[in-house]
Amino acid sequence: MADNPWPGCLIVTGMPASGKSTVTRLVAGRLPRAARIDADVVHEMIVSGRVRFDSGSAEEAARQGELRAFNVCALANNFTDAGFTAIIDEVVPDREDFDWYVEKLRGRPVLFVVLAPPLEVCQQRNEVRPEADRVDYDFTEYYESMRAELSGIGWWLDSSRLTPDETAAAITARAGTEAVVAR
Repeated sequence: MADNPWPGCLIVTGMPASGKSTVTRLVAGRLPRAARIDADVVHEMIVSGRVRFDSGSAEEAARQGELRAFNVCALANNFTDAGFTAIIDEVVPDREDFDWYVEKLRGRPVLFVVLAPPLEVCQQRNEVRPEADRVDYDFTEYYESMRAELSGIGWWLDSSRLTPDETAAAITARAGTEAVVAR
């Protein structure tokens, strides 16, 4: 089996409906050894007492968000240390969260790709999703925060005119040069 073109951790972020889940599955399938870590799935491991970030106690939501991120990084580190490229599907909304992830993944290469179609494209995609997959909150604030705090970090890929396969092909071909944020 061929070596991975970029061993380490690939964080793919972006707004809801930017294509993270679809694209991370496709990227993982293109690599010889890859594990996809969906942060939402990690959060859903809390069967009772789970609190969404936008409801319930702000303190408990923050605590569970930190637990989610810690476990995502632990999984990524374990997979990376075993020779797999860990592909993280997560919304990283600001510089503080980005720095936290890079710190927890320290000692391993980290690549950071922001799927960055315009906000209107994400909103339109969200509206036509199946109801079970639809995000039911306004994510404009996250879009603005990401633009303000993360602009210039990693590789910002406007995927609005690309199919998911084209986006995955671009990431697979270019992330090793365009998206490196830590070695």
